[in-house]
Amino acid sequence: MNRKMKHIESREDIKLLVDQFYQKLLADELIGYLFTDIAKLDMEVHLPVMYDFWETMLLDHMIYTGNPMEKHLALNQKEKLLSEHFDRWLMHWENTVQQNFEGENADKAIERARNIALLMRYKVGQEF
Repeated sequence: MNRKMKHIESREDIKLLVDQFYQKLLADELIGYLFTDIAKLDMEVHLPVMYDFWETMLLDHMIYTGNPMEKHLALNQKEKLLSEHFDRWLMHWENTVQQNFEGENADKAIERARNIALLMRYKVGQEF
């Protein structure tokens, strides 16, 4: 099957990416519990924040105003975030991007996620 892949160009594209990504994360035995049991995320609240974050990161629409590092440092206080958690998060993100999109913003999505994972690993004291 050789279908033409879509470029990430709109909030709808971001929503598709984030929604599919979180479906994988929440179903994952290694890290799903971090979102459901430890952070106890209300996905109806969390997902629109993630749409804003990735829209800011990929489309340069400056609508995200949160502090993701602060949230993850607080989560790390509740449950130690391990290198395996970051690796799995990144694997799901890259797979979701590659399964749905191509082009400059798809490449940017992967590069930005890798940089975020590196920085967060460093901040929570994990080796990489």
